[in-house]
Amino acid sequence: MTHDLSRRALTLGLAASALVPAAAHAQANRQPDDNTYSQDEIIAAGQRFFGAGAAGLATVVERVFEDLGRPTGYIQGDEGSGAAGVGLRYGRGQLRLKNRGGTTRVYWQGPSIGLDTGGNAAKVFTLCYNLMTPEQIFERYGGVEGSAYFVGGVGVNYQRREEVTLAPIRLGVGLRLGASVGYLHYTRRRRVVPF
Repeated sequence: MTHDLSRRALTLGLAASALVPAAAHAQANRQPDDNTYSQDEIIAAGQRFFGAGAAGLATVVERVFEDLGRPTGYIQGDEGSGAAGVGLRYGRGQLRLKNRGGTTRVYWQGPSIGLDTGGNAAKVFTLCYNLMTPEQIFERYGGVEGSAYFVGGVGVNYQRREEVTLAPIRLGVGLRLGASVGYLHYTRRRRVVPF
């Protein structure tokens, strides 16, 4: 009997110790630290970047923080895109990571396909999650985008690759309606071919 109790206690102890790191990791993603930006820091940086047209920015940022927590960095840039079933998107910007000084120049381009038509030019403020070094950004990130861009429209979608998530917040000018699936390839140099 004592042997059974000891075995149960050992089993419960091992199970609890396995749960603690997972719970601590989940809590760490929500807790402030020196490697992440607070919601107030992101809203202030976004308002400086977008200027007077950022009326819906705080609401969008709040939603992204609810979904993903505190970002490790952000990209400020601009892009142009167009689609008629098949679409193309090109952009450029500066990546800033909380745990590093300075910025890194980033370009992105990519195709999409879907029920999507129109074109737009946008300022893009991309929140970056689990991005610890600039080199991690230079990959292809897949995503699904449903967009309705009108003059002054704000939109966001999520792009993922392994543990890194990007959340581009776009303030666009133009007209683009529809939904599409595609990817963006982030590169060190501008590319004409979007693949």
